Amino acid sequence: MSVARTYPFRAPARFTSALVTMLLFLTLAPVAAESGDSEAGFDPMDDPEGEVILRVEGAIEHANDGDRALLDRAMLDRLPQRELETSTVVTDGVNRFEGFLMRDLLEALGAEGAEVVATALNDYIVDIPMEDFHDYDVIVAHTQDGEALTPRDKGPLWIVYPRDDHAELDDIRYDYRWVWQLEHLEVR
Repeated sequence: MSVARTYPFRAPARFTSALVTMLLFLTLAPVAAESGDSEAGFDPMDDPEGEVILRVEGAIEHANDGDRALLDRAMLDRLPQRELETSTVVTDGVNRFEGFLMRDLLEALGAEGAEVVATALNDYIVDIPMEDFHDYDVIVAHTQDGEALTPRDKGPLWIVYPRDDHAELDDIRYDYRWVWQLEHLEVR
């Protein structure tokens, strides 16, 4: 024979749900705080172990080489990765790009500013308003159609806008901001 227990107070379901949520938050928050800047394990304070493919300086909070951040491919691969299918003015048809959101990189570095100056290996330089990275899912691509980008073919990094998703991006002003062979960013 089982004995049923009765309690004088029964919490409403919404109270119980809120209590469980609060307990989970209190339990997991210290673990998340200790894990670094992003859920993917990106820590801009790490030293690069491989070849540096991107240098970032200027108005950034986190650096690993004086006042700049030197980043290798493995570090960048730890940022959340995204795929983007879009056409470009320099390729045929629609291409599939894979990389990370520029805003994720800038957030991880604690970047604060109004613009980012992007420089390519061939010394091409362009100013990009910071709001582009908040208004659009601009990625820094490292692959195109499943193939790693190399310096011979617009790599190792290429700033790619979601051109086909927003009619206003089909404009020459934005075309100039598609920096291939990206090697340096300065946050101002």
